[in-house]
Amino acid sequence: MGIHKEGYNTLLISLIALAIINFVFGYFFPKQLIILAALAIASLVVMAFLFYFFRYPNRTTTRNENEILSPADGKVVVIEEIEETEYFNEKRLQVSIFMSPLNVHANWYPVSGEVGSSKYHNGKYMVAWHPKASSDNERTAVLLNMSNGVSILVKQIAGAVARRIVCYPRKGDKIKQGAELGFIKFGSRVDLILPANVEVCVKLNQKVKGKLTKIAEFK
Repeated sequence: MGIHKEGYNTLLISLIALAIINFVFGYFFPKQLIILAALAIASLVVMAFLFYFFRYPNRTTTRNENEILSPADGKVVVIEEIEETEYFNEKRLQVSIFMSPLNVHANWYPVSGEVGSSKYHNGKYMVAWHPKASSDNERTAVLLNMSNGVSILVKQIAGAVARRIVCYPRKGDKIKQGAELGFIKFGSRVDLILPANVEVCVKLNQKVKGKLTKIAEFK
């Protein structure tokens, strides 16, 4: 277990800011021992949470071209057939994974292949489990073209708390299943838009782990 690179600046700035606050308060109010102790404890709690949030697990992916792996840690909140009109213009299967602030927030490629496109969409900040979050919230959409001719879409969706989506892929990139796709800060959701004929291997409210849990497989 390590610390994700997207957390380095946040951790450093937070540490410096909290150290300054504690020093200034201690300098001007040296006799307020209870308040000083409470401030120190609160600062430790904040830093502990930030270190926990930006943790990066060491996981090994067993690649399988017939399987679609989870792109994120979290809980499955949507499994439904949709009419996808932005990329495919056909019926597709949507599987959505909600990440709470306590989940690992790195995202991984669910399949191997080539990046067909990577687009950022400005939008709202509704709670991530809202039905319209997939289409109305700030998000990135990454189209992945597999070697078998199948394409799937991965959406990183901001939530009510998340205010920054980091998305690494660029059009034309060759990618491997389980490699890192990006990171979302702080609490959010990832949608998988899959072919309608795949066999789903998870259930609603099931907890999943990124690059490990099999979300679906090709029949």
